[in-house]
Amino acid sequence: MRAARLIKMVLLLQSRPSMTAAELARELEVSERTVTRDAQALSEAGVPVYADRGRAGGYRLIGGYRTRLTGLARSEAEALFLSGVPGALREMGLEDAASAARLKVSAALLPSLRDASRTASQRFHLDAPSWFKEPKTPELLPVVADAVWDDRRITARYRRGDTEVERRLEPYGLVLKAGIWYLCARVVDPAASSVPGARTGRDTPGRPDARPDAGSGTRSAPFRTYRIDRFSTVEREESHFTRDEDFDLPAYWDQQAERFARSILHAEVVVRLSPEGVRRLPQVVDPVSARDALAATDNAHDAHDAHGWTTVTLRVESEDVAHTQLTALGAEVEVLAPEGLRSRFAQDARRLAELYRGAAPG
Repeated sequence: MRAARLIKMVLLLQSRPSMTAAELARELEVSERTVTRDAQALSEAGVPVYADRGRAGGYRLIGGYRTRLTGLARSEAEALFLSGVPGALREMGLEDAASAARLKVSAALLPSLRDASRTASQRFHLDAPSWFKEPKTPELLPVVADAVWDDRRITARYRRGDTEVERRLEPYGLVLKAGIWYLCARVVDPAASSVPGARTGRDTPGRPDARPDAGSGTRSAPFRTYRIDRFSTVEREESHFTRDEDFDLPAYWDQQAERFARSILHAEVVVRLSPEGVRRLPQVVDPVSARDALAATDNAHDAHDAHGWTTVTLRVESEDVAHTQLTALGAEVEVLAPEGLRSRFAQDARRLAELYRGAAPG
């Protein structure tokens, strides 16, 4: 266990100019005192780990030291071949580069591990698009992906309905969600540029395909999210941008996805749920709404009745959407409010009773 940790410490220091004890402790999941002891052990073993003193100090390797610890265990080799997403790589124009990289890695592996790519592909396959939708690769995705990899600014025209805006963007990252590609970017010049047939002003806040402008200059501008299939043109500029190293793409996406989910929930409905209805609720309504509604019942003394049913208040997109979603729960849900929605379910119940009144079909 310690040997693996020491190897990881060397590889971390090899990949960066220097690291503080706190950074190493966080990466290695140990205490700073353990980091100090491990650094001493590496130094005694002949690895040139140097400790810089002072507030800005840390650990670094001196003399251009490079480790030759390149051996991989079978589980590591198989995990390496799982790290690629073939469909996404192909859509971004990186299939040839990824294929070449896999060949090089395979050639460098021990003979006993060269079947790792085959065993991994036999056991795991990622199919990103959602069911019942034919995925379509955005035509401009390779251009955008190239700019993301190279930290180059782009000038893009973005469609929304019959309107269009132009933006200069610093493209930070790409996200593939349910078969749809999104770009997370920072606006270079937040002022909208007018183009023929375009509107000016702010983009609609709360949408997953746009974030509101705020201030001028890239340091003060917020990150925004765009659907790549809504770009009409993308031009890659010659200028590079300096990436904000504090930007965390997965954390940003999780935050924005939940923010969007909450932003479209404009109405409320009150329902009673059987225990089975409680269990199935997150499967038929927005998971964020279901989580909030069920969490609120934990502190409500009157949320559960003598029959084991639970009364919750759900935020929904609209009464029409709620009607469609809650119908899937059948007799496991009773709508209490609003009255209009309750009446629709009562009418559905009467129609179903009439439909199934006979003993046999027809």
